[in-house]
Amino acid sequence: MKKQELIHLHGLLAQVQNHYEETTGNEVEHDEYERVNVRPTSIHMSKDDHKDAVFALAGGITSSFGEEETTEHVPAAAD
Repeated sequence: MKKQELIHLHGLLAQVQNHYEETTGNEVEHDEYERVNVRPTSIHMSKDDHKDAVFALAGGITSSFGEEETTEHVPAAAD
């Protein structure tokens, strides 16, 4: 994957995180992502830095989804 694609994916995951937190009121685990200290807007950072951030953010999001699934049911949004 190219650096620009990783930056784009990083930005999309950040939006998913924000949407999830706003919708459920639950906070995504940020410790690993904060440790990496790379944001989607950090375009000067290396491809590997963004790759680490993507994995950290995705891990926090999926972990939160898993915890939510085992503790409560969130109703689907009405269209």
